[in-house]
Amino acid sequence: MVNIIEITDFDAKELDIYARLKEAELLNGFGKNGSIFIAESPKVIERALDFGCVPISVLIEHKHINGEGKSILERCGEIPIYTAEFDVLTKLTGFKLTRGMLCAMHRPEMKSVNEICSGAKRIAILENVMNPTNVGAIFRSAAALGIDGVILTKGCSNPLYRRAIRVSMGTVFQVPWTFFDPDDNWPEDGMTTMKNLGFKTAAMALTDNSVSIDNEQLMSEEKLAIILGTEGEGLLHETIENCDYTVKIPMSHGVDSLNVAAASAVAFWQLGCK
Repeated sequence: MVNIIEITDFDAKELDIYARLKEAELLNGFGKNGSIFIAESPKVIERALDFGCVPISVLIEHKHINGEGKSILERCGEIPIYTAEFDVLTKLTGFKLTRGMLCAMHRPEMKSVNEICSGAKRIAILENVMNPTNVGAIFRSAAALGIDGVILTKGCSNPLYRRAIRVSMGTVFQVPWTFFDPDDNWPEDGMTTMKNLGFKTAAMALTDNSVSIDNEQLMSEEKLAIILGTEGEGLLHETIENCDYTVKIPMSHGVDSLNVAAASAVAFWQLGCK
């Protein structure tokens, strides 16, 4: 039975999760091990449920209860469903809800690097990619262009931050991903792990000592990890030095580089599993 609760008190403690969390908590996840996050829009929430995420509560605009949100609410059991008109929800949260729906959820236990790489042919590694919009866009390209999984260093933005989820169109719940062990040293330990798992490593970097992205040997590698670096600074020197390949996307018209999300789409199209 759906448990509909009309919002009458903005200060109700039950609404803190939607209205009064600090940006750092939303960015990094909260609850035990950062396992709680907020999904936005019916499509994204549906994909999160399919992924195995467990709903805690829902915030929804009145008109969506028997509209776009109806089938999702029926999957949520008896958790609290907080509702009000659009203007009230906007005032409560401080932003306009996409498709009028938010859902606080627990993510499943995070998989290990070995589990993500098991059976994979193409892995993307994100090194200190801090912009959540770029993280979300990379996941969307990974899902569309033949990448089997994504591994992030501890300096990356959380893929379950609301903005990253939204930009990814919910593909963070479709592409397997995890973080390297925070106690490991990157790049030394992470690179050793990938090589022990049988992966060749390809650093996407703007250096002259590189191969073109359409290099035949590179494209023919059975198991390849494509490593993308942070905005502006790119990959660490140590990462590039330890990779099997340094890969450069040819440029024209005097353009010196692409945004990391755009570069990922080019790399995944050329090097992903066809």
